[in-house]
Amino acid sequence: MHIHILGICGTFMGGLAVLAKEAGHRVTGCDANVYPPMSTQLEAQGIELIQGFGPEQIELNPDLYVIGNVVSRGNPLVEAILNRSLPYVSGPQWMGEHILRDKWVLAVAGTHGKTTTSAMLAWILEDAGYAPGFLIGGVPMNFGISARLSGHADGKSAETAFFVIEADEYDTAFFDKRSKFVHYHAKTAVLNNLEYDHADIFPDLAAIETQFHHLVRTVPGIGRLVVNADEESLRRVVARGCWSEHEGFGHGAGADWTLNEHADGSFDVVFRGETAGRVEWQLTGKHNRANALAAIAAARHVGVPIAQAAQSLARFENVKRRMEVRGVVKDVTVFDDFAHHPTAIATTVGGLRQKVGAATRILAVLEPRSNTMKLGAMKDALPGSLAEADLVFGFGSREALGWSLADALAPLGAKASAYEQIDALVAAIAGAARPGDQIVVMSNGGFGGVHQKILEALAR
Repeated sequence: MHIHILGICGTFMGGLAVLAKEAGHRVTGCDANVYPPMSTQLEAQGIELIQGFGPEQIELNPDLYVIGNVVSRGNPLVEAILNRSLPYVSGPQWMGEHILRDKWVLAVAGTHGKTTTSAMLAWILEDAGYAPGFLIGGVPMNFGISARLSGHADGKSAETAFFVIEADEYDTAFFDKRSKFVHYHAKTAVLNNLEYDHADIFPDLAAIETQFHHLVRTVPGIGRLVVNADEESLRRVVARGCWSEHEGFGHGAGADWTLNEHADGSFDVVFRGETAGRVEWQLTGKHNRANALAAIAAARHVGVPIAQAAQSLARFENVKRRMEVRGVVKDVTVFDDFAHHPTAIATTVGGLRQKVGAATRILAVLEPRSNTMKLGAMKDALPGSLAEADLVFGFGSREALGWSLADALAPLGAKASAYEQIDALVAAIAGAARPGDQIVVMSNGGFGGVHQKILEALAR
């Protein structure tokens, strides 16, 4: 089958393209911005890429158009497809029907931690010999790739084929406003957490809870939900109706999975009151410990012993752009992190503070770039999320955001400043930095290559 993918350079659609190619399909695609690194990754797979959405692309005459959710009505290629009644489908539906069918799907949903938890789970299964396929919204450093069909040498399934997928609550396509994850038909579903996000498509938290309950409705009776027991929103979701086994993780009453933390950062995994394994690793933050509990619980559902899963996580290398060290210059360390929601920002800064202690300075550099942040829905929460940083450098113009970042950061006083030009931002950071500082750069975009620019400025 020849499929032509609209919006191919997005993380999800790019991963789908790789899987389709691996499955034997001819794959072509187009996007508004065809540029590295995604373009080079796809071209290395033999996937032809076209810049833009010109209607002449229908002359490729594919068997099917797979349409990503970044593409909307009015797009010239979409209009040509609709006018000619050509066959099309959404990316998530195509995944569900062509890649995930007949597989044991382990889906990881939640406002935060989907990528990291999916990567942990895939690694636990890989280390246990299960050779899972996966599609993850980042690059797990244990694998070096974001998607693969199978880990078996022949690319085919074993007696039972396992597939780990990051399950996003964002909508499916312009013609399908359900969340992506309802198409995946998970047998094991992790509900990591649930907060208000995606203000561009959801009016309130209740609307997102409804979508999460749609996911719950798709899990079979022989399946299992792994649910954050500390989240009131998820308790409401499960209370709407649950037809599967479910286990809770967290610290609250009723949690099946808890942990005992040690001073060196390791922790014991406790299942229903019994210590069942110990995780010894270098990752920081309570969010990563919660992610680990969820991954271990999900892996247990497919047969991986708890102690073995805990040992596997000692060899987990995290995901690119999750507190990834980009360089050290003159004893100043620069980290790259994907945090783009106030809760994630607070978790990232808090985890680093726990690691380095009170005496070490943390310089937080933030680009509020997500749709939710641009709409200003979370701007009032920014000062609190950055409270543990010693200095805060914000980047974003009033024109781009629609609101003043400087005003939003004003409650932080003199320790916060905002910039509209990358060069001015970099100069301010380099001028303020001193040996021993930890600089954490947080954005869900490329941020104008600011990480390397900071390192070069520090070197000068």
